[in-house]
This record gives sequence, C-alpha cells and structure tokens, in this order.
Amino acid sequence: MRKRYATGVHLAGAAVARTGDEMSGPALLLAGLAVTGSAATASSLLAALTVSAAVGGPLLGVLLDRAVAPGRLLAGALAGYAAALVVVVMSLGRVPVAVPVLLAVAAGLLGPALSGGWTAQLPRVAGRAALPRATALDAMTFNFASLAGPALAGVVAGVVGGRAGVLVAAALICLALPSALALPPAGGRAPAAGAGRPEPLGRALADGFLAVVRNRPLARTTLTSVLSSVGAGLLVACCPPLAARDFGAAGRGALLLSGVAASALAANAVLARLRRQPRPDTVVWCGALALALALLCAAAGRPVLLAVAVVIAGIGEGPQLTAVFAVRHREAPERLRGRIFVIGASLKITGFALGAALAGPLAERSLPGALLAGAAVEVIAVLAFAAVRVGAGGRPRTPARPLTR
Repeated sequence: MRKRYATGVHLAGAAVARTGDEMSGPALLLAGLAVTGSAATASSLLAALTVSAAVGGPLLGVLLDRAVAPGRLLAGALAGYAAALVVVVMSLGRVPVAVPVLLAVAAGLLGPALSGGWTAQLPRVAGRAALPRATALDAMTFNFASLAGPALAGVVAGVVGGRAGVLVAAALICLALPSALALPPAGGRAPAAGAGRPEPLGRALADGFLAVVRNRPLARTTLTSVLSSVGAGLLVACCPPLAARDFGAAGRGALLLSGVAASALAANAVLARLRRQPRPDTVVWCGALALALALLCAAAGRPVLLAVAVVIAGIGEGPQLTAVFAVRHREAPERLRGRIFVIGASLKITGFALGAALAGPLAERSLPGALLAGAAVEVIAVLAFAAVRVGAGGRPRTPARPLTR
C-alpha cells in the first residue's frame, strides 16, 4: 500500500508538471503574439524554448546519475525552469526581443527534466515488479498533459490575458516540487572516502551516448523514435493550416491536437487492459507506421479523412511512447539510467523541433507535400528499425517485459 501511494504521488507530480510544460509553449506563443504583435517573435520564443534541449539534456542526465539525492536536483531543475518562464514573459515588451529569446533558450536547457529526468526515477519509486504498469501510467501522464495543457493555455489567455497563461504554467510546474523532493535517495551513489575524483564530465557524457549506441535494442528504439518525432513535428505544425483548409478556421487546429492526445490516452488505456501484451520493440515501429498512415490520410484533403487521421495519430503516438519507456527501463544500466532517459528525451525534443521547423516552408509551397514528407520520414523510421538487427551480442540482458501487467 505504501509503495502504491508513493507511485501515485510520483505520477501525480509528473502529470501536473507535464501539464505545465505542455501549457508553457502555447502560452508563450500567445503571450509573444499579444505583447509584440509579431508572429515571427512569437514563433522564435517557442523555437528557443525547445532547441536547447539537446545540449541541456545530456548534462542533466549526468548530474542525475551522480546525485545522491536526485529528487533535490530534479526539484531544482523544475524550479529553475518555472522561474525562467516567469522572467521570459515579464521581460516581453520591456527589453529588446533578443533578451527574452535568449532567456527562453536558457529555460529550454532544463526542459528534459520534465520528461526523461522524471521517468528515469520511476524504478526507484515503483519497484521492478510494478514497473511495466507504472511505465504505462507514466506515458499516459504525457497524453493527459498534451490534452489539457494547450487547451488550458488558450482558456487562460482568452480570459485573463497573454502573460497569465505562462504564469499559470509556471505555477503548475511548481506544484510538482513536493513530489520531486519526496523521491527516495539513490542508494550506493555516494562516493566512498578517498575513492578519488568523480569521472570527468566529458567521459560521463560519452558513456551515456555510447550506452545508447552500443546496445542494439536501445539504439534502434532511440533512432526510430527520434525519426518518428520529426514526422510528428511536421504533423503538429501543419494542424492550423489543416484546420483552415478542412474546417474553415486555423484556430481549430488546437482541437485537432487535443483529438490526437485524447486518442493516445484512449489507446494506452485499452492497451493496458489486454491480457496478452505485445512486445514493446514491436510497438515502437508499429507506432511509426500508424503515424505514416495518419499523415497520408491528412494529406487527402477531406474533412472525414482528417478526423480519421487524428484518431490514427493518437493510436500511434500513445502506445509508442509507452513502448519507448519500456525498452529504456529494460535496457538501461542503473548507473547510466538518468543519462539514457534524458539523452533520449532530448533527441526526441530536437527531432520534433526539426520537424516543426521544416513544416513551415514546406507547407507554404504545398500543404499535402509537407504531410507526405512527414509520412516519408515515418516510413524511414520503420526501415531504420528493421535495419538495426539485434544479434546474439545485442539481445536484452533481461527477459523482455510486456508494456503493462
């Protein structure tokens, strides 16, 4: 009962923090547009908030792996991220635009703490026996946050004002601080007296990346999920013009995003009830294939097929995220767990940002062409999974676990 309570507190903190995180991007976009009146400035703020994840994530992973009290470090990262968001939004319109953009880049360095950094601590809270089910529930907090965050950002900005949405997002992230601080200490990580200096930072970073590359199941899952995130970024960025084309208003693009999140949440809930669970490795590439089909349906130019695309996209995204977590938990050595999770999260965020950046110029030339490009990337993700073969030297060290139990 105590373990169940601890897991519940951990997942509740994750849900609140991730809702704030998912709210922060759209809220910052709306705040930038409301204060400066420039769509270019607004999009620059959003891009700045995500682009630095690839740098900050691996460093944060090293620190989490070294920390005797990772909960304190995680809480510090959350508090720093929330504080940076407040400074960014309060500086808008009061200083040159370059200042809040640079501050957003600094905030983005801490962003992976809300995804990979939090999930990496799950085995310590749930225990190995309950880990598959806890992993599925953890992935569902992402789906819930993706559903609630953007909607809440729109409501708050519409009722109170552009800056208020970012402030509420920061407050939600801060609400997760007690849950982070309640994390148990990392047993055995404190260096013994006279044990010598800690591993050099460069070597520690290299160990994390090499662990991802050398472990075949982990490498192919990471490669496939990052490529799939590029396609997902293309789809998300195309939602406003898709809504304008098929439903008459670009603002209804937020409804499409909420539909994808709702479908993902439902797909994970259904998957959790299956008696016979598919292998997580299989779900990873099947998720990319489903996203390819969703992008093809969206490119067809018919409202009914766009609605079908939203449902299929959620069916692909939700279980795929759960499966990626399951593979990481299965394959990651304990001493490198934080690095592996945060490196994976950072690469996925960067892949998503790349897809979103490509969507703009491609959609200006041809919206169906941009969607077809996204479908092609998803097919490449499936082929990449097939290309990385798992031989005798790359098999899991432990028996494959189902997604849920």
